[in-house]
Amino acid sequence: MSSRHVEFLVEEPSMKAFLEVMIPRLRPDVKSLVHAFQCKDDLLKNLPARLKGYSNWIPDNHRIVVLVDRDADDCRALKDQLETVARDAGLVTRSRAGKKPYDVVNRIVVEELEAWFFGDWEAVRTAYPRAPAGIVKKAGFRYPDAISGGTWESFERMLQKAGYFRSGLRKTEVARNIARHMCADRNRSHSFRIFLDAVRDL
Repeated sequence: MSSRHVEFLVEEPSMKAFLEVMIPRLRPDVKSLVHAFQCKDDLLKNLPARLKGYSNWIPDNHRIVVLVDRDADDCRALKDQLETVARDAGLVTRSRAGKKPYDVVNRIVVEELEAWFFGDWEAVRTAYPRAPAGIVKKAGFRYPDAISGGTWESFERMLQKAGYFRSGLRKTEVARNIARHMCADRNRSHSFRIFLDAVRDL
C-alpha cells in the first residue's frame, strides 16, 4: 500500500520549518506532520519511547522519518544507533527491509541543515539576492557536506557580509524562505540527495 501519511521527527524548529514547506512541494500526494524536539539530545533521548508508541498503532500506509544532524558524530555509528532504536521498538526500517514494507526511515543530515542550503546556492540567492554569487565555487565550499568550521556559522557569516541578519541568523525564517525556492534535483549535497531518494520512495 502506498504511503499517504508521513510523520517526521526532527531535532530543531528550523528543520521543521524547512520540511513544512519542502515536503508538500516534493510529495503533494501525501499528508505530512513534522514534530520538532528541543535539540538533538532531546530527540535521541525520547526516540525509544516515541517509536514504541508508534509501534502500537501504526497502520500500513504510515511512515516515520527520523532526521538527525551528524555534527561531530561518526555517521555510521549514529545511523546504527537509530536503526537499533527502531528495531527494539518493533518497527522495520527502510535500510533493513529489503523489498518488504517498512515503517521507519532514518536519515543523517551532514553536517547540518545549512549544508543543504549551500547545496542549492541559487535558492539562497533567490531568497537573499545580495548573497555572493560565486562562493560555492571556492575551495572549502565546493562540497556542501564537507564545509569545515561549522556549517551554520559559515552560512551566517555569508549572509551577514551581504547585509542580512546583522544581529544573528534567524534560522527558522531562513529555512522557510529558502525552502520556497529550492530545486531538489539541482542540490549538490549528497546527504540531501539521499534524503530526497527516501522521500520519493515513501
